[in-house]
Amino acid sequence: MAILVTGGTRSGKSLFAEQLAMRLGKKGIYMATSRIWDEEMAERVNRHQQSRGTGDFEWETVEEPLELAELLEKQARAAAAMASVGEQPPVVLVDCLTLWLTNALMAAEEQAGQAGTEADEQLHHQTEALIGAIAAYPYPLVIVTNEVGAGIVPAYPMGRKFRDEAGRLNQRVAAVCDKVFLVTAGIPIELKAAAFRWEQL
Repeated sequence: MAILVTGGTRSGKSLFAEQLAMRLGKKGIYMATSRIWDEEMAERVNRHQQSRGTGDFEWETVEEPLELAELLEKQARAAAAMASVGEQPPVVLVDCLTLWLTNALMAAEEQAGQAGTEADEQLHHQTEALIGAIAAYPYPLVIVTNEVGAGIVPAYPMGRKFRDEAGRLNQRVAAVCDKVFLVTAGIPIELKAAAFRWEQL
């Protein structure tokens, strides 16, 4: 069962995602996609890790900024092996999709040499692989992402590209998830349960 949790900056989405994961299992794997670029980011990561260290729920943190699809596929095999001997697989929490997208965009453009068709194709392949891994994951999976399109239009091309790609990625991941929560001011709302459906007309 895959669950997407989205929201704006400091909306409470990560805290809600962690609480949700702790209700879905007895232990968890925290797949962190952030890269530590400077001391401020290192401090943020440290605070996150310390907050997860409290309580009886056991977290294992795995840092993977780019190869997220491969990591999910590997974890699916490990979880299946655990389930086959009667063990409960850990809940997987991915935090977050938009940081993964940032890493994927930068890697694609670096490897392609410049922004253009080759970079777009590489990003497309990475995105397709990730969507497939999420859709195929058969155990509890909670994914955190950011809503980035509600503010001003970015002033530079890469910012606009990131905003557009993030919106597309969120839509596609939401489509393969069983539940989607929007968190605003610390209040979660389950979107798919309230979603308009064309057959209602």
